[in-house]
Order: sequence, then structure tokens, then C-alpha cells
Amino acid sequence: SRGTWWVRWGRGVGTACPLANFAPHFFDNGAGSTNGNMALFSLPEDTPVGSHVYTLNGTDPEGDPVSYHISFNPSARSVFSVDPNLGNITLIEELDREREDEIEAIISISDGLNLVAEKVTILVTDANDEAPRFIQEPYVVQVPEDTPSGSSIARVRAVDRDTGSAGSVTYFLKNPHPTEFSVDRHSGVLRLRAGAILDFEKARAHFVTVVAKDGGGKLRGADVVLSATTVVTVNVEDVQDMGPVFVGTPYYGYVYEDTLLGSEVLTVVAMDGDRGKPNRVLYSLVNGSDGAFEINETSGAISVMQSPSQLRREVYELHVQVTEVSSAGTPAAQAMVPVTIRIVDLNNHPPTFYGESGPQNRFELSMYEHPPQGEILRGLKITVNDSDQGANAKFNLRLVGPGASSVVPQTVLNEAQVTIIVENSAAIDFEKSKVLTFKLLAIEVNTPEKFSSTADVVIQLLDTNDNVPKFTSHYYVTRIPENAPGGSNVLAVTAVDPDSGPWGEVKYSIYGSGADLFLIHPSSGIIYTQPWASLDAEATARYNFYVKAEDMEGRYSLAEVFITLLDVNDHYPQFGKSVQEKTMVLGTPVKIEATDQGAEEPNNLVDYSITHAEPANVFDINAHTGEIWLKNSIRSLDALHNITPNGDRTWSLEVQAKDRGSPSFSTTALLKIDIVDTEMLSRSPMAAFLMQTKDNPMKAVGVLAGIMAIIVAITVLISTATFWRNKKSNKVQPVRRVLRKRPSPAPRSVRIEWLKFRRTKAADKFVLREAPPNENCNNNSRGSTPAPQAPAPPPPPSPAPSVGQAPWTVPTVSGSLAPQQPRQPSPKPRAVAKRKAVGSPVQSALVSELRQKFEKKNLHSKAYF
Repeated sequence: SRGTWWVRWGRGVGTACPLANFAPHFFDNGAGSTNGNMALFSLPEDTPVGSHVYTLNGTDPEGDPVSYHISFNPSARSVFSVDPNLGNITLIEELDREREDEIEAIISISDGLNLVAEKVTILVTDANDEAPRFIQEPYVVQVPEDTPSGSSIARVRAVDRDTGSAGSVTYFLKNPHPTEFSVDRHSGVLRLRAGAILDFEKARAHFVTVVAKDGGGKLRGADVVLSATTVVTVNVEDVQDMGPVFVGTPYYGYVYEDTLLGSEVLTVVAMDGDRGKPNRVLYSLVNGSDGAFEINETSGAISVMQSPSQLRREVYELHVQVTEVSSAGTPAAQAMVPVTIRIVDLNNHPPTFYGESGPQNRFELSMYEHPPQGEILRGLKITVNDSDQGANAKFNLRLVGPGASSVVPQTVLNEAQVTIIVENSAAIDFEKSKVLTFKLLAIEVNTPEKFSSTADVVIQLLDTNDNVPKFTSHYYVTRIPENAPGGSNVLAVTAVDPDSGPWGEVKYSIYGSGADLFLIHPSSGIIYTQPWASLDAEATARYNFYVKAEDMEGRYSLAEVFITLLDVNDHYPQFGKSVQEKTMVLGTPVKIEATDQGAEEPNNLVDYSITHAEPANVFDINAHTGEIWLKNSIRSLDALHNITPNGDRTWSLEVQAKDRGSPSFSTTALLKIDIVDTEMLSRSPMAAFLMQTKDNPMKAVGVLAGIMAIIVAITVLISTATFWRNKKSNKVQPVRRVLRKRPSPAPRSVRIEWLKFRRTKAADKFVLREAPPNENCNNNSRGSTPAPQAPAPPPPPSPAPSVGQAPWTVPTVSGSLAPQQPRQPSPKPRAVAKRKAVGSPVQSALVSELRQKFEKKNLHSKAYF
């Protein structure tokens, strides 16, 4: 029946053919139907995956079998699947209205020849699957304790993404017990409940649990109400609104028959109710004592002022008033407490400690270390009671332990609330002891039995950052070689912070003028040299600087580091000159000296040796001091000449200076030695002085300068004496020498004789007794008495002596101080011996010249005086 003419029907579109084959179509069953073409179809979001949610239904006019299909936009997810033959649609993806509230799909029906497609929109309906969620958490507010009741203090807000009643949110408080707060069920405003007040002294913080609940709705077929909770922290701020509070009430006191006059009965204790800045309190008795009792206004101690035999009543009801004194010194708030004092004399009950549930001998508390001094340990609720009456019920409380706290009251009559107060905050230290154990001791005071009882107080401490990192030593001293390469480890410093956790982590750093060449690892404390550092013990042998250990909050401590460089032998010994000249007095050593710039021993210790000498058996040397002397076999110049091969007068030695380092370095120098005979020096002190100062000219200059200073001083003294003599005679005389003509020749001859005597006596120091009178070329004879003359210049050099006379020479090995004479033919041995006998070493040109200068100087001085 099918031919080439056909008709394809779409929705609103048609094509006519000679032989019509009509297209299939869906049934439109309207809204609420579960089969058809999915028109106005909606599906709850809580429909389980795998559920059969709809059936596509259609027909073909020719009755041909039809197939069904469903497809989705490529960018969307495939939510449904369809059975092509039956048209059953199954949910294959979970629905979420809050994420996707509409699903667009294309459904189609086909008879194998024609295909009809329709675009449909499936609505996702809401289910109560979203719980309310609080925003802007956490909620922390600061509220003064004097805030009026009914005031708004905070607002919480929660949102629910569901719709309808499931999306509406209401608020309420979860606290099972009555609270000081209320919340508006619609706005979430947290208020101080009407009639409620905040009290910093009772509770410094409140934790309010607020519940947000939605309006409820269906979820998977059941009615569900979802909710969420949050905690609002209300911190109460203290204000001055509390009067004084008595501690340890009620107060009971007992007076025994044998109580002495003036004895203390009990002590009342009161404190300012405001713990922030408490005021000072004063005590007074208002009434009820009838003059039998007095109270100490500062300590609160009540004493009996009458003998017990005079007390007429068995019970005294006293009223004690405590008054706060403000910082300005004016009375402020007051409080009053009754005190009962009984006159009894029984003792048959020991003191007993009670907790909240009855008798108890162990009390525990957890607290942070280092609480403020004077703080009360509020977590402990201890009561002590003695059931006796009068003095038998009077006992002392003592707290035995580390000494960090004290107990109040210390004296109790009958019963009291025990309060433990912090006295030594430093002793409550987590690092010293994580657990503090005290022994609370109650001992009767005035009873023969001395009944007592004890209770243990155990405090578990919590840590805080209260310690400074401490080095294991205040000073660190180390030594490293000066040739250590850059980046070498020097030493490791260690600091310990006993705090726990991150508070105990230590960071290291260094600073100071000596720290430029060093670095430190910030966590390990290892100190090492800079990569570019070059150390030199000779330039700087020691370094010191400071190392700092710091914790995460900036607490720190310091230690000082001292670093000494170990010297490495890298210097040669050095002589002052490479060629040195020394003069040796026969029998006296000469000394050479070399220095080594090494920083420490043994690198700077030098040993000396003679490396070369010809002949080699003339000199010895001290290896440590550098002193050189002639061998013991050489005792005179003659012996020295006998071993001289060529009659040389100058000895040259090659001397070596070698240090004791490892490796060892050495340096050599050439030493030229002149040797002087000791006989000449003993006879001529001036020549000896000149020879001794030959190698040290500054010594001779110093001696001359001393002589000149003495002369100047004498001149100044004479001038001063002359001035004062003239001043006393009221005459001003010119400072000059006046030459007057002597009246007669007799005094002149006497003065000449005196000058002659002084001159001759001074010159005799240079006269050689065994020599002829004119050996020194001095024209003055002993018998002549010439007149004083002005000093004359030194005489010219004497002419060459005759062939029979010896030249004027100073007997040294190096040469003579007299002018060189032409060589004479070698005389006979007898003539040589004769010259040696006639010529004397002191008859030298040097001694003669010095003698003449000394005589002329004496003559000049005598002429002046």
C-alpha cells in the first residue's frame, strides 16, 4: 500500500504526496498525566535514581509499530533514558533543584519512515533537602556587664535554599537551662533577656547555642524538618559595679575559758568584687560587741578585749562592715557580714574537708601557668569544718607545697570556705612542673589533742609562651686555622627554649663588629665563614661578636662568641740587614737578631746557626739567643792572628735564622765582625765607650745629650742664685762677665798654680805610666806652668814617625784609626818585638784627641769662674 507518494506530518507542517503515509504522533493527555508527550510534566528533586517516572505514548495512523527516543543538549547532562519500544522513561542522574530547576529534552516518535520530534521542558520541583546554613561565622561579641536588659547584643543569620515553607528559617536557643539571653525567632537578633543582668565576677564569658530551623517539607515521601546550630560567644567586660565581698562566710568564732586577753579570735577577709582593679578595703565593727571585741581595720582580725570570765553572754552576734576606699581616697561601696562568737570548751571532732558531694580529701583543677598574683583559684570549692564549739573548733589552715600559693583564711573557727590565692606566679611554671601538688593541712590551735586533717590539691598546668631561649653558655670560644677556606664550619651554638610547640622553636642570628666574615644557620646554630672570607692571623688574630637566639614572639637572649685564628707558618725570619757589622770585645759576645712575623709560637721562635766560616773553628753561636763568641781556646789577639791564614783583619760569617714552624723557613745574612782587645779598653774607658757604641750610635748621642743637659742645669742654677743675690742687695747687675785688673801679680801666680794643678790632675787620667812623656804628642810637660789660654783647635795629625818608632794605632783586627803609613821593609824579629814593647794601644790618635779636648774644656771652665 505504500508507494512513492507519502505524507510526513510534523507539528504544524505537512507535505502531500500521491500515496500518503501519515506520520506518527504523541498523545497529549494534559498536565498530571504520566503518559503521553510529557506536556507540563514536573518531577520532585528527591526522586530516586532508577525510578520509572513517565511513559511516552503515541500512535501511527497506518497502525505501523512506533519507537521512542529522547535526547539532550550536548552541553547538558543526560538525566533520563527511554525504552524505545515501550516508551518508559527512567531517571538515571540525581536531581538537584537548587542547581538545576528545569530540564530541556527532545522526545521523538518514529514509525520507521517518518520521525516526529518535540522539545519539552521538565520542571524540577523542590524537596526539603537543604538545611539552613549560618553565614558570617564565628559569632564573638564583647558586652559590658552593665548592659541594660532587653538590649540587642548580636544578630545571627542563616539561609535555606529550599523554596516555600522548606526555605523559611526560624531561630531559637538550644540551651536546656534558663539563660540570660533570648533570640527573635524571625530576625535572629540576640538580646539580653528582660530582667537578666550580666556579671563579670560570676561569668566572664557566655556561650549561647542558637538553632536555625526551616519550615519543614517532603523529602523522599516523608515530612522532614532540617536545622543547623551555631555558638555565639559573649565576652563580658568588667565595670566598677560590685561592692566588697567577704570570703569564707559564714564566720564563726570561739572564745575559750582560758583565752588570754587580746587574743585573736578569727579573721574576716573581704575583697573588692571587681577583679579588674580592686580597691583597698577597711574593716569596722558596727554593733553587737558591747566592748568585748575589737577588729583590726586593715587585716580584719577580731580580738577579744575582755577576760572570758567577764563575758556575760554565751553567744555574741557581731556585725562587721567592710568599706571600699576608692583611688581618690573617698569611701565607696560597703558590705556587712554577721560574725558569731561562742563561748564553749569541748573538743571531740577533728577538722574535716568537704567538697560539693560531701567529705573529700582530694581536689583537682586545670589552669594556665603564671596566673596573676593575688588571683583566686575559683575552680576549687573546698569547705573545712570542725564540729566542736569554742576554742576546740579553732584551727589553722596551712598550704604545704611549692610555696606558690597561700590559703585564706589561715585561722578558722568552726567552719569556713577555703580559698587558695596565688602568691608566687613565677613558681607556677609549666616547664618546671606540669603538675603542682599541695597539701592542705588543718591543725587545731589551742587544744591538747591537736586534731588535724589533710587534703591533696592537684593542679594540672597548661603551657604559655613565658620563656626566653637560653644559650648553653654565655660565651663560646673556639679556634680555627687561618688558612681555613671560605664556608668552613667554625662552631655550633645551642639555645634551648623550654616552651612547648612552636613557642619552643629557636631562630639564630649574629651581629657585631667582628661578625662581618661569618654567617650562622638560622635553625641549626652552626657558625661558618663567609664564602669569600680570607683569614689572616697576622692581621687579625681574634674575632668576637654576639649571637642572638629568638623565639617566634621576639623573646631573645644573647651570647658572645670568641674566635681565635690558629697561626700557620707562612713567614720567613727576617734580619734587620742582609749584611751586618759587629764589633766584638775580646771575651764578650756579640748578638744577632732576626724576627719572624708569625702570630704565635713555635712559628715565631727562631734558632740561629753558623752555616759558613773560614776557618770554622773560631766562633760559636747560641742557637736560641743568637749570641756569637770566640771559642774558649782563643783568649788574645795574638792567638787569633796565629790561626788567621792570610792575616785578615775582618771576619765574615754566614749566619742562618730558622723558625720552628712546620714547614720550617730560614734566612741567611752576612755578618762582619771586628775584634777589640780587652786590655786597651780596660786602660782607656773613653775608647771602650766609643767601641761599645760603635754599633749603636744613638747610645753615644744619648750620653752626650745627658752631659749637655747637666751643664745647662748647672748654668741655670748659677744664674738663679746670682739673680736672687742681686735682688736682695737692691742692685740690678748686668748678666755679663766683667774682667778686672788684678792689683798685684802674687794672686795671679797663685791662680795660675791652681789652674795648673787642676789641669794637670785632669790630664793625668790619660797619662800612660810606662810610656815616654811625649808619646801622645802633647807639648805640655809636667814641670811647666803656662798661663791660661783660650781653647785651641785640635792639633793637626802628627808627621810620620821615624823608622825606629811604631805607628799610632788602636789594636783591632779590622784596622787602625791612624792614617795609613807606607809599608816599611819587614824589620828583624828583634826590632818587631822592640816596637811592640814601645808602642802601647792607648797611645792612639783617638785617645790623644779626647784628652786635649777635655783639658781645653777644663781650662775654659776655670777661666769663666
